[in-house]
Amino acid sequence: MQSYLPWIIGSVAAYLLGSVPFGFLIAKAKGVDIRRVGSGNIGATNVFRCISKPLGILTFALDLAKGLAGCTLIPALVCQDTAPLPLRVICGFLTVAGHNWPIFLDFKGGKGIATSAGLLVGLAPAGCGVALAVWVVAFLSSRYVSLASIAAALALGVAAWLPFCRGSAGGWWFPLILDALAALAIWRHRGNIQRLRAGTEARFTFKKGGR
Repeated sequence: MQSYLPWIIGSVAAYLLGSVPFGFLIAKAKGVDIRRVGSGNIGATNVFRCISKPLGILTFALDLAKGLAGCTLIPALVCQDTAPLPLRVICGFLTVAGHNWPIFLDFKGGKGIATSAGLLVGLAPAGCGVALAVWVVAFLSSRYVSLASIAAALALGVAAWLPFCRGSAGGWWFPLILDALAALAIWRHRGNIQRLRAGTEARFTFKKGGR
C-alpha cells in the first residue's frame, strides 16, 4: 500500500489545486460574482472583459501556473525524487479536471485552456509552442477567443504525433494523452461552437470596458 501512497496523495492534491478558482476569487475581491456577469465563466477571458485587463492577465497566469505545478511540483513533492512520467501525467490531468469541475464551486468551473497550457509547458513544451502559435494566428484573424482555443486544441491533437513535439516523453500512449486533453478542451467549448455557428459569439475587444 505504501508504494501507492504518492500516487493517491498526488492525485488528491492535484485535483484540489486545480479546484482553486482564481478567477472567481479575484473577482470576488472586487465585489463581483464572476459567474453572474459576462459569459458566466470563471476563466481569464471573462475576468478580463468584466473586471479589468490586469486582473484578467493575472487570472490567466495563475491558472497556467497551477497547471504547471500540478504536473511538476506536486509529483516531485510526493515522490521526494524524480517523479515517473505517468504520475506527472495523471496529476496534470487531475489539475485540469479540478479547474473544470472544482469541488469548491459545486463542480462548475472554467474551460481549462490556461490550466491545460500550464500542463503542456511542463510535459510537452514543443507541443505547447505549436498550439500557442496557432492560437495567436486564429485569434488575430478572427478576434474570437473561443475559436482560437478550439484551433489550438486541434493543432495540439495533430502535433502530438510529431516526434519533436513529444521528444522522449513516453511511448505510443503519450500522444493519445495529449489528444484526450485536446478533445476535452474542444468539448468544453461546445456552447461556443453552437454560438459560432449561429453567428452570436462575442468577439474579443481591447476597448475599455468592465470594472
